[in-house]
Amino acid sequence: MSRDVLVVGETLIDWVPERSGPLETVDGFERRPGGAPANVAVGLARLESPPLFWTRVGDDPFGRYLEGTLADHGLPDRFVERDADAKTTLAFVTHDETGDREFTFYRDGTADTRLEPGRIDDATLADCEWVHAGGVTLSSGPAREATLDVLERAAAADCTVSFDPNARSELWADDETFARVVGDALAHVDLCFATVAELEALGIGGGTPTESARRAIDAGGPHTVFVTRGEEGAVAVAADDAPWPAAAVDRPGFAVETVDTTGAGDAFVAGAITALRDGRGLADAVTFANAVAATATTDAGAMAALPTREAAATLLERESD
Repeated sequence: MSRDVLVVGETLIDWVPERSGPLETVDGFERRPGGAPANVAVGLARLESPPLFWTRVGDDPFGRYLEGTLADHGLPDRFVERDADAKTTLAFVTHDETGDREFTFYRDGTADTRLEPGRIDDATLADCEWVHAGGVTLSSGPAREATLDVLERAAAADCTVSFDPNARSELWADDETFARVVGDALAHVDLCFATVAELEALGIGGGTPTESARRAIDAGGPHTVFVTRGEEGAVAVAADDAPWPAAAVDRPGFAVETVDTTGAGDAFVAGAITALRDGRGLADAVTFANAVAATATTDAGAMAALPTREAAATLLERESD
């Protein structure tokens, strides 16, 4: 069965704390499925566009739990791999009083670091309209080579290619390696989703979010750049060679009762991809993605909080009254 979208990257376990504060002061955690590309894949499914998802989990209880969770959300298992020789990645989340979070990873040689080049064949890419990947699997090989390989071949197959750097400094040898490898990836990318801080880490940020987006386009690679700003909303800039009209738009966020910001950026990506594939213009795509992201912050955990179209529409209607 062919699908219109392929998402590539890690699936892992997020351990969500029972209260805010430093990791060393938290006594209890709740297990939640996570991983930025996994969240995007499930987010697309929740928005009624279930994609193919290429990922790799360990042959352990956590991996089996994640396989079941992905299946429960309607994702096909065609490219969900189980690694008999590696464990599933774990990430412990810490929150401050505003809901912002940091991650501590247990990811040395785990299954998602062992994606192998060539697993996604040319026929699959020929059937795909859109391919999305995240930056975590670029942090170490062979997953680094596998991710770069599929991005390059997706671009050659005329897929629309989108990418989220998802900078996690503790996973990279140094800042220079991050900038170099992600720069290699961006050469094959049509759309980039990033924060100002991530663009600055790539050496192409600075100034306002709109100026940062323009610099990212001028650096070569993406024709459209989204810069997310948390509760303040997002901006997007599209160049003349984008398949939608060239524009620079700035849309505010939505006021909601925030419980947990984990996965909000991934929800934004799923919302933006959905809106653009629906044929919406850039401004409408940013507004819809902001609504999806805001709704995702109103519950704990990344994947569990991803909203339906109806939930996002409810927020949009409330704000328009």
